Amino acid sequence: MTMRTDTMRRAKKSCPITEAGIRFVDYKDERLLARFITDNGKILPSRLSGVDARHQRQLAKAIKKARYLALLPYTRGAQT
Repeated sequence: MTMRTDTMRRAKKSCPITEAGIRFVDYKDERLLARFITDNGKILPSRLSGVDARHQRQLAKAIKKARYLALLPYTRGAQT
């Protein structure tokens, strides 16, 4: 049984922010923040984006600040 759980385990994703050499996530970097937002405007969870916990917290704060300052939309694409 242990052999089966070992084979089903996924490889650990590396943090894309750390790989890019970014030390702190800035709210003014719209291109970076847009990578971590879904089409509906939701923040991607770290298990999907591969971001570590420290950068996930920085991302969430930066996205919320950018939304407040109207740099990013709260929702994407108005459907009627």
